[in-house]
Amino acid sequence: MIHQNRCRVTCHTGMKFSKGFKTMTIELKYVIANVSDLPAAVAFWRDTVGLRLKFETPEWAEFDTGTTRLALQPASPANPAGTWQPGLRVSDLAAKRAELSARGVNIGGAPHEEHGFLLSLFSGPDGAPVSLSGPVAKP
Repeated sequence: MIHQNRCRVTCHTGMKFSKGFKTMTIELKYVIANVSDLPAAVAFWRDTVGLRLKFETPEWAEFDTGTTRLALQPASPANPAGTWQPGLRVSDLAAKRAELSARGVNIGGAPHEEHGFLLSLFSGPDGAPVSLSGPVAKP
């Protein structure tokens, strides 16, 4: 049985306030599949599986799969074909990165802006990349 891909996890950031811990919602926003042949992969997911293609460029394709999107990108040496990468979204990227770093997680370089969000990567188990995004700070 297949369920709608919806994942919301509330975690404690460890930041104490007068009434306990501040909580932050973490959402699974997308899953990226690294593929050896982007047009063939798009055809498979669209024509064989029946997913609705949201948009496609030579370097990225995204399917409308409800709350969590399926995205495809061409494989590279850093992201070999057949590997997958989850994309998480948080309300406070700086706080989450600080929390992960304090817990010994390799949070990589500084976030960069992409598609209206701040995006960064951290290493999960076995060094697997995980995307972490949050809103761009308003001036």
